[in-house]
Amino acid sequence: MQRILLFVATNFAVLVVLGLVTSLLGIDPQSQAGLLILALVMGFGGSIISLLLSKTMAIRGMGVQLINQPRNADEAWIVETVRKFADKAGIEMPDVGIYEGPANAFATGAFKNSALVAVSTGLLQSMTHEEIEAVIGHEVAHIANGDMVTMTLIQGVMNTFVIYISRVIGSIVDSFLNRGSDQSGPGVGYFITVVVMDILLGFLAAIIVAWFSRQREFRADAGAARMMGQPVSMQKALARLGGISTEELPKNMASMGIFGKMGHLFSTHPPLEERIAALQQLGQR
Repeated sequence: MQRILLFVATNFAVLVVLGLVTSLLGIDPQSQAGLLILALVMGFGGSIISLLLSKTMAIRGMGVQLINQPRNADEAWIVETVRKFADKAGIEMPDVGIYEGPANAFATGAFKNSALVAVSTGLLQSMTHEEIEAVIGHEVAHIANGDMVTMTLIQGVMNTFVIYISRVIGSIVDSFLNRGSDQSGPGVGYFITVVVMDILLGFLAAIIVAWFSRQREFRADAGAARMMGQPVSMQKALARLGGISTEELPKNMASMGIFGKMGHLFSTHPPLEERIAALQQLGQR
């Protein structure tokens, strides 16, 4: 509950700050230019701020314990495994951490060279070293591919689209309803239409963002296979995930995990069977 409240409070604070900024800049949302500027600021502003805060939020929200100095052989092995893959991927050594929870792992951070890789205690307890190594390779591949920035840009574009189009449609509906009226400024029709369109277009945007996220998972799987020199270990890790207790990450971090909800348009991850099949094809090339 604490981490959910943290994420909700942060997102609410971002919206409030951006709303104040647009007001102080004197942006008129009723003009087309003003509306476009508002949509861009709100659409990209929230995504960029969330990206910049992602590492800090992940550490606090997930209770990640950073491994600054390994306390045992297992922690030393995890750090060295991350270092090995970071060197292969040509990025700076990410921070490494462990958090309490069922089998999962994630990578996050605003920049390739100051990222975070975290694995759960459940993952460490239920997988072999070979499988854990493949999972870590997958997360490092996410960082090397710049997936955090890519998803931020896509989310920003989608947010801008939703904000702009819903308000344009709201203005059209409001003008139609207020024909012949002396009313100045937007009416009830505008606000109702904007809310409805925000919801409908928001669903469409979420489907598009989820589709991009699923494509990244295939690329990260392939990246782990390349760094390990073969795809079998990644296949074993995914097969193991299909047979053990797992848990989804919070919504704003789900796309960075190794495992996510399966089988529908809003899924950030493809079904494990599809990912394994793609790796099998990779091995036959």
